[in-house]
Amino acid sequence: MPKLEIIEGADDGAIAAWFAERLRAALATSPEDIAITVPGGSTPFPIFDRLAAMDLPWHRIAVWPGDDRIVDEDHAASNVGKIRARLEPVGARIVPLTEEAQPPHFAIAWLGMGGDGHIASLFPNTDPQVDDPHAVRRITPDPLPPEAPFDRLSLTIPALTDSDEIVFVIRGADKRAVFDAAIRGEHDLPVARLLRAARHKVTCFC
Repeated sequence: MPKLEIIEGADDGAIAAWFAERLRAALATSPEDIAITVPGGSTPFPIFDRLAAMDLPWHRIAVWPGDDRIVDEDHAASNVGKIRARLEPVGARIVPLTEEAQPPHFAIAWLGMGGDGHIASLFPNTDPQVDDPHAVRRITPDPLPPEAPFDRLSLTIPALTDSDEIVFVIRGADKRAVFDAAIRGEHDLPVARLLRAARHKVTCFC
C-alpha cells in the first residue's frame, strides 16, 4: 500500500480548502489541462458548493464522475447532473460517463465508500478486479439500493488508480471501521482491493 494519511475531524470547509490546494498544485506542475474524478452521494455536494466559490482556474479542469446511475441528467438520481449544476457555471468541463469512455490519467481521484465497502459503483457483488481490461463497466448492484434502484456506470479499479493521488471522504463510525479493516488487510471488499492496487498517496478524511 502507498503512503496513507488519515485526517480526522475536518469539516466541509477544511476539505474544500485542502482539495483546492491540491488542484492548484496539480495545475502548477502541468502545462496541460488536468482531469479529476469525483463521487456522487450526499457527502460531496456541500464541498463542491464551497469549491465552486473559490478562485480556481476551472476552465483548465475536466471533471469526471466516478460513477453514475443510468438516468437522464435532469433526474434527481443523476450524479453528473448535480455535478454539472455546481461546477459547470464556474467553468469546469463536465464529462458524463459512457460505456465507451476512455478516461484520462487523473490528477486526483476523489472517492467515497459505502458501508458495504463499495467504491464508485463497484459493489461487492460485482467482484471488481484490479486488472480489469475495461475502464468503465455497466453494473447492476445486488441488492439494488432502494433510494436509487438503477443500473450504474462505474469507473473500474484500474481507471481509478490511474491517478496521481487518491482522496477519500468517509463519514460515520461504521464506515470508518470498514476502512480501517481494509487498511489492516482484514477483508477483500472493493475498497481493500483498490487500496492494495493504489500506486500513489492516499488521503482519507474521516
